[in-house]
Amino acid sequence: MSIPCRARPQDGIAWVTGASSGIGRAAALELARRGYTVAVTARRAPELAALANEVKGRGRIVPAPADVTDAESLRAAVEAVEAAHGPIVLAFLNAGLYVPVSGTDIDVSVYRRTFDVNVMGTVHALAAVLPRMAARGRGQIGINASVAGYGGLPRAAAYGASKAALINMAQALSFDANPAGVTIQVVNPGFVETPATSVNEFPMPFIIPVDEAARRVADGFEKSGFEITFPRRFAYILKALNLLPYRAYLALVGRSTGGASSDGPGSSTR
Repeated sequence: MSIPCRARPQDGIAWVTGASSGIGRAAALELARRGYTVAVTARRAPELAALANEVKGRGRIVPAPADVTDAESLRAAVEAVEAAHGPIVLAFLNAGLYVPVSGTDIDVSVYRRTFDVNVMGTVHALAAVLPRMAARGRGQIGINASVAGYGGLPRAAAYGASKAALINMAQALSFDANPAGVTIQVVNPGFVETPATSVNEFPMPFIIPVDEAARRVADGFEKSGFEITFPRRFAYILKALNLLPYRAYLALVGRSTGGASSDGPGSSTR
């Protein structure tokens, strides 16, 4: 069994998708502060340019605009980044979409869009970077899922299902990727202060600032372990709830969240 890869700035560059706002943006700044050249990807080129300008003299961020739902766009972005700046040794696949849904009025387009961005967007990013890392025998990939992927939550049927898929995908990929020298990790945040969560009108237990979330992500990349989760108390509560029989789980979560009147942890398009 190969020794897990722990990326270092001297080994290559970092790549962050969904970097125009929220956790992705903060993580890009944190990785740049820790010495990485960071390639940042999102659809909104002006926001990426502003992010690059923010660290001038204190790090290096290079914009690589692309749409995660376009596999060829991501492949071309990765190819251009590596040709110009060197191999990607650390990838944080963070781009995601959260839209609350009704449990009685199914909008197919919301489910399709959620899975296109959250699941297929991650697959497109993996296809662009994982084979390159495996060919070099060195790399580290963090897939941003969510504690909402542990079990069903009110109004998170689309989002939670997509994040559960990512957790399962990360586990499955690790069996082949790790022996090839590519470490796979899953990042499962709880509530984080971002523009998306600022509009929530329900209690968000253990919510943390986005800069603190970024530090915990970067710390997790530097340590061993498959899962990076925070706030840990919230994650452990949800993990424990999911050990209960379904009848007890559904009753407890329904009572504690007010059922369909509450939204689950999530984030807007990044």
